[in-house]
Amino acid sequence: MKVFPDNIVFKYPWRNYQQRVLDELDEHLEDDHLHVIAPPGSGKTVLGLEVMIRLGKPTLVLAPTIAIRNQWIERFCELFLQVEKRPKWISTDIKNPKLVTVSTYQGLHAACTDSKTIEDEFEELEDETTEEDENGLQPTKLDVVIKSLKEANLGTIVVDEAHHLKNAWWKSLIQIKDSLNPIIVGLTATPPYDVSYTEWSRYIELNGPVDTEISVPELIKEGDLCPHQDYILVSEPTESELEKIKMYRKSTEDIFERLSQDDFIVSILNSSELIKSPVTQLEWIYSNMEYYSAILIYLNHNDVAIEDRHVKITGNKPSKLPKLTKEWLELLLEFYLKKLDSEDEEVIKHQKETSLILRKAGVMERGRINFTDDSKIERFLTSSLGKLESINRITEFESNHLKDDLRQVILGDFIRKEYLSDSIEINKLGVIPIFESLRRKKFQTIKIGVLTGSLIIIPKTALSKLTEVSSKYGIDKIPTKPLEYDQDYLIVNVTDKMRHDIVHIVTQTFESGEITVLVGTKSLLGEGWDAPSINALILASFVGSFVLSNQMRGRAIRTVRSNHKKTGNIWHLACSDPTSSGGGKDLETLNRRFKSFVGISERENRTIENGLNRLMVPKNLDQVSANSFNQRMFSSAADRELLKNQWHEAIENGNTLVEEIKIPFEEEKDYKALKNLYLNKTIKYVLVELGLGLSFYAHEFMGQLPRLRNLFRTQEGRWTVLTFFVLGALAFFGRKLYQAFRLFVKYRDISKDIDHIGNALLRTLIDTKHIHSDISELKVESTVNQYGEVFCHLEGGTTFEKAVFIKALQEIVTPVDNPRYLIIRKSTFLSLINQKDYHSVPDVLGKHKSLANQLASYWKDLVGNCSLIFTRNPQGRAILLKARFNSLASEFHEKVERTNRWK
Repeated sequence: MKVFPDNIVFKYPWRNYQQRVLDELDEHLEDDHLHVIAPPGSGKTVLGLEVMIRLGKPTLVLAPTIAIRNQWIERFCELFLQVEKRPKWISTDIKNPKLVTVSTYQGLHAACTDSKTIEDEFEELEDETTEEDENGLQPTKLDVVIKSLKEANLGTIVVDEAHHLKNAWWKSLIQIKDSLNPIIVGLTATPPYDVSYTEWSRYIELNGPVDTEISVPELIKEGDLCPHQDYILVSEPTESELEKIKMYRKSTEDIFERLSQDDFIVSILNSSELIKSPVTQLEWIYSNMEYYSAILIYLNHNDVAIEDRHVKITGNKPSKLPKLTKEWLELLLEFYLKKLDSEDEEVIKHQKETSLILRKAGVMERGRINFTDDSKIERFLTSSLGKLESINRITEFESNHLKDDLRQVILGDFIRKEYLSDSIEINKLGVIPIFESLRRKKFQTIKIGVLTGSLIIIPKTALSKLTEVSSKYGIDKIPTKPLEYDQDYLIVNVTDKMRHDIVHIVTQTFESGEITVLVGTKSLLGEGWDAPSINALILASFVGSFVLSNQMRGRAIRTVRSNHKKTGNIWHLACSDPTSSGGGKDLETLNRRFKSFVGISERENRTIENGLNRLMVPKNLDQVSANSFNQRMFSSAADRELLKNQWHEAIENGNTLVEEIKIPFEEEKDYKALKNLYLNKTIKYVLVELGLGLSFYAHEFMGQLPRLRNLFRTQEGRWTVLTFFVLGALAFFGRKLYQAFRLFVKYRDISKDIDHIGNALLRTLIDTKHIHSDISELKVESTVNQYGEVFCHLEGGTTFEKAVFIKALQEIVTPVDNPRYLIIRKSTFLSLINQKDYHSVPDVLGKHKSLANQLASYWKDLVGNCSLIFTRNPQGRAILLKARFNSLASEFHEKVERTNRWK
C-alpha cells in the first residue's frame, strides 16, 4: 500500500490549540519542518498522526523507547483506524518498511550499524549515563536502510522527543534525512534548552526552528491538564553529614587563605613580562583577559603596586579592581599551573607542590580547579538522609488530607536491593531505603508498593486486585512470595509471559487504590508511563536537567476524565547547606529545574511564571527561615481548592505564555518596603533611601537645637551649627551618597532605556531580514513589577521571531563577554558629567559590519548617542577589556535571564 485509505478520521473533536496548529500547517511546513513543543498530556501523538495523514506520504515514526513506539501504533489503531488488530501496512521493522513504519532511535541506529538494540521495554538503567555510542557508521548497512526507505517512497519522518538522540544515533538519522529530503515533524515536551550551543544546533538541524509552543496554562484552560503546584521541603544535613561539610569547608578556606597570599607566586607574576612590560604582551592580554584580570587582582590583593600602564589598559585604578574571590583565585591558579610555561626548576617544583595541595583537598579534580563547585558537598546534600524524613513527612501529610483518594508516586535514582531488610541501618537514598523508611513508620492509612525493572513489591491486600487485572492480559496466576521479615508484603516473581504486561498490571492496581503510595525509579516511571490518577509526586531524584525533571513532573499533571476535581502536588526535596549563604548546591539544582516549568506564583497574586522566585525561597536559609518556609509550603499544599481557583483566576488575566528578559532589582533592602515611594527606577531607589535617612537625621538634629540657642546669637555661631550639621550628614551618609550618585550618574537607569533599546533592536532585525513579520504587527513591551524587576518581550510575530529577539536582547543587556562589535552608550548628566555604558552587539548582528552599523544607527535615533567599536583589532581589544571591567550588568548580582510569564 502506497497511500492512506480515504476513511481515516480522528474520532474526537480537535482541541483548540491542536486545531490552531493544523490551521497553520501550510505556513509551518514552508521549510519542510514542523517543530511543536507541548507538555505531556497535550495530545502530541494524535497531532503527529493527523499531520502524517494530511501529508499522505509513507512515513517513518521514531520514538525513544519500545513502550512509546507501541503507544503510537495503539493510538493510531484506536483513535483513527478504530480497529483492534494492527493492519499489515504498519511495520515495526526498519529493514522492512511499509506505508507506516514505527521504530525506536536505537533500533534505527542498530539497523545502520553492528550495534545491538534492547528489544525489551522493561529494561532500565539504575543511573544516568552520558557516554556516547562510539560505534562507527558502516556505509554498507546504512546504504541498505536508505535504499529500502527510498523504495518505500518515504516522504515523512516523525521524530518524537528527539532530545534522546545520542551522537552516533543522530549521525544515522541526519544521513537518512540528507539522502531522502523528507518532511520532518518534530514533537517534544522537553526541548533541550539547557544543553551546549553545539547540541542545540544539532537538535535544530534535525527538527528545524520551533514553529509553535503549546503552554501549560492553555492546557489547563482547556481541561487537558489539572491545576498543580510545585512545593519544596527543605531538610538539614545529619550531624555526621554537617561535620563532613564543615571539615571540607575549613580545608578549602585554609587553602584559599594560604594560596591567596603565596609570596612565591607573587614574585613570579611580578617579575613576568606580562607585568613589567604589558605593552609588548597586548595580543596575549586581549586574548586572555580573564587571566590578565585575575593576575592584577591577585597582585593588588597582595599589596603590589599596580602601575599606570596597567591602568591605561583596563581603565580601572587599583582601588576599583574587584576583590580577590575564590572565583578569581581559580582563574589565577589555572593560569599559574597550566598556562605559565617555565623552565625554572624552582617554579616547576612549586607548581607540582601546589597541584598536590589542591588535589589532596579535593579542590582540583581531573585537572579542574574549583573552590566553589563543591562536588563533595553536593554529594552529601543530594543523598542526605534528612530527605528520608522529608519523604515521611510529606507522605503523612498527603495521606491525612487525601485519605483513601491518595495516589502518590515517589521517584528515585537507584534501587539498592541490599537494603531489603528490617535490620540494616538505612544510610543511603534509593527505592528500597524509601520503601523501608515508610514501612518501618507503620502508617495505617497508606498501602505501599514498589515498581522497578528488577523488583516489584505489593501489599498483601492488593493481590486479589492484581490477579483480577492480570486475567485481562491472559495471565491466570501471579507468582508471589512473602517478604521474609514482613508477611504483609509480597514480592512478585515476574515470568517471561508477564514481563511485557506487568507494569500495566501494577499500574492499574495502583489506579484502583489497592496501592496508594508507589515507589519506583525515574528510568522506569519517568517517561512513557501513564497513571493519570497521581495526585501527589515526590521527586527523590538527583537529576536537575530540564528534560528529565520535566518528564517526571509530567506524571502528576494529567487529568482524569472521571475526576474533574483533580489537582496535583509536586514535591521537590532540598537539603540546605548551613555553610553556604545561598543555601547550597541542592537549591542551585532546584533553580535549574524550576526554569523549565511554570506554575502559580506565591509572591504575585494571580500570576503564572517559571523560576524558583515564584515560591519565595528565602535567600539566606537558616534553621528558622527553613522551618517557616516549610510550614508555608504545607499550608499552601493543604488548600487544593484554593489552588484551583488561583489557576483559573490567573488564566483569566492573560492570553499567552510570553518569553521575556528579566533584569533583576538587586539591593540589600526589600524593594516592597518602599513601593509607595517607587519612582520606576531601579538605581534611583538608593537615592530615595538616602533621602529618608537624611530627613530622620535632620529631625533628630533639630531636636538638639534648643541646647545650642546661644550659638544662634552670632553669625559665626550660626555657621558653626551649619558646619556641624553638614559634617555629621557626610559622616553618616557620605558613603551611601557616593554610591548612589556614582551608580546614577555613571550608568543612568537600564529600566528607562530597555524599551528604547528593544525598539532599536527590533527595527534592525526587521531590516536585516531576521524577522519577517511587518512592524505594524509587532510591539516591544517593557514593564516593572512591584519588586523592581524590569521585564521586556516582543508582542506579535512567530515563536521563532520572538526567540530571535529575546536571545539578541539578552546578549545586549548581559555582561560584555567577547563580541565582535561593541556599542558604547554615551550621555551627559546635567551637562557636566559624561556617562558611559558598554553593550555587546548580538552575534546575529555582529557577523558583518553593515549589520552592526544598522543597529548603531537605530540606537542613535531611539536610545541616544553611541559609538560602534570593532573589537578584533588592537584598539578595539583595549576598549573591550575596559568594557568587561565596567559593564553595567556587572553591578547586578543576579544575572539577567529569560523567563516565562502568562500575560
